Amino acid sequence: KQWYQRRVAITAGGTVYKRKNLVGSTLESRGFGWLLEVEDDDDDDQKPLLDELDIDLKDIYYKIRCVLFPIPSLGFNRSILKDSPDFWGPLFIIILFSLVSLYGQFQVISWILTIWLGGSFLVFVLTRVLGAEVSYGQTLGIIGYSVIPLILAVTCKPLLAHIPILDVFIKGFGVIWASYSAGSLLVDQQLGNKKILLLYPIFLLYVYFFSLSTGV
Repeated sequence: KQWYQRRVAITAGGTVYKRKNLVGSTLESRGFGWLLEVEDDDDDDQKPLLDELDIDLKDIYYKIRCVLFPIPSLGFNRSILKDSPDFWGPLFIIILFSLVSLYGQFQVISWILTIWLGGSFLVFVLTRVLGAEVSYGQTLGIIGYSVIPLILAVTCKPLLAHIPILDVFIKGFGVIWASYSAGSLLVDQQLGNKKILLLYPIFLLYVYFFSLSTGV
């Protein structure tokens, strides 16, 4: 009985195989052979998720250090912030600023992102009107990365709340630090006497960013 069942199974399998061959040959003869093609998934060709999203963690870390240490004598190539702009690094900085300054109020993240995108666009338009060569992507990256000093200032603010003088000093120092970091990269030498026309809006943008730490 077992031998008979195996024979039936083999016969049935052969019948199905013949039918598949018949269908395949019929489709190929009519030009539809591509319907039966199966793509082989090669795991070796699959890129990591960070590469797919074009996220370079080492590059982002270096740019953060360039903002934290803006003095040229420290040896950091700060021009990389302008010459090699990225989107994910500044986006992470802005989201981190939102969470730190507003203590996890997720509903306001979209508002701060809007301020970042809109404010960067206004600075970009003003920069181009004044005659400097800069792209919107470069402006977006520089403005976003330069929010890092504000994150540090907002983090230190609760510790200095009982010392008014130091509290005001930290606030002013954070805004000036952020403004200098962004302005030194966006303000081109060819602007000449027009530099103040660009530095002032950048300063006001970071003042408004910092004011959001008190609530939106």
